[in-house]
Amino acid sequence: MAIKTQYGGDTVATNEGEVATIKLTAKAISGLDKGVYYDQTLKGFGLRVGANVSTWFAEYRPGAGGRGVAKKRHKIGTTDKLTAEQARAAAQKLLAGVALGADPAQQKAEERAARSFSDVASSYVEEHARAKRKERTADYYKYLLDLHINPRIGSRRFKDVTRADVIEMHSAVGKSAGKFVANRALAVVSAVFNWADPDGKNPAKGVERFREDGRERYLSSEEMQRLGEAMIEAETIGIPHAPSTSKHAPKNKTRTVHGPHAVGAIRLLMLTGCRLREILDLEWSHVDAERGLLFLPDSKTGRKTVVLSSAAQDVLKSLPRIGRFVIAGRDAGTENEKPRADLKKPWTAICARAGLEGLRIHDLRHSFASVGAGSGLGLPVVGALLGHKDAKTTSRYAHVAVDASRRAADAIAGQIAAAIGGK
Repeated sequence: MAIKTQYGGDTVATNEGEVATIKLTAKAISGLDKGVYYDQTLKGFGLRVGANVSTWFAEYRPGAGGRGVAKKRHKIGTTDKLTAEQARAAAQKLLAGVALGADPAQQKAEERAARSFSDVASSYVEEHARAKRKERTADYYKYLLDLHINPRIGSRRFKDVTRADVIEMHSAVGKSAGKFVANRALAVVSAVFNWADPDGKNPAKGVERFREDGRERYLSSEEMQRLGEAMIEAETIGIPHAPSTSKHAPKNKTRTVHGPHAVGAIRLLMLTGCRLREILDLEWSHVDAERGLLFLPDSKTGRKTVVLSSAAQDVLKSLPRIGRFVIAGRDAGTENEKPRADLKKPWTAICARAGLEGLRIHDLRHSFASVGAGSGLGLPVVGALLGHKDAKTTSRYAHVAVDASRRAADAIAGQIAAAIGGK
């Protein structure tokens, strides 16, 4: 549905993600929806408004121009660094150079090509990934580059990296760190090339990925019961320590009690199907206790509303309020309070006590979805609860939904068979 918005006397109809033409001024760009906006007075000058960052750009056709020549878009800067007037002046200068035969996008690509791969990749992380991806995603890209990619191809000139180099890197990472990490490393290399030289040859394109083993794990009812019993033990009398032969091991401490926030976080993960960071970053201000809702300002798929079950609401009510975050961390209640970093220690101890070694925290989300699908709720309903924007994401649970249909078919057919004398 189109939304009419007033911009300095000019009214334009826009949808989120669509293209509009307005007069790009400081006042006009305030509060714009996501999308691409072109200036009414300077042809080729525009603004791309994203979820996290808005970028000024100049768009042009290189060389002689004409509709037969593909357009190129050159980034000028972001709105937090350049005002509308500064960006307009830079665009005018750039477009004037294009009229005289310059191709700034090609020039920038050639400059990058002369640098080392590690140098270009670093620019990709800082200039692109940190602006358009979540901070943890950008940090993971940097981790892959520093630990796995750059030691193998980082010293090569960007333009000299070959398909054979990428294949060798991918294979080596697969042997040292596993198929999953190798495939993520391959994706990062491909992204760097697409960003640095979108019109050039990408040596990572078409490289065959490793076939990854299925990572989904669903808890059975019996396993959930064991996990629940281990959590109760963890927050009351504590998890017993494994026998130690070390002479430095504490003599009097034989159990470790894990506080209500750590155990409460695990319960909330099980009862909501939320992702780990959605629970650890949850603030009390995001909780609408009266309506039983969580309003998450930022998740993997953007803003998200979580509908809370009665059981999940009971968990929230039981948690002591210490500071901003629902799951209190070490510095809870302090001026520079940060969310809890992880649940590694309590999770490992509880899983070991329950006899569920190897179970991942994310498997709790899969289990939530499988219970919903197996109960006959329907994949669209399950997808909505999980915050999936694409129905294909929820389709992985279709086989579980079939089990519910089969139980229903057995119940119906059983009655019919009894009536007609079937066996």
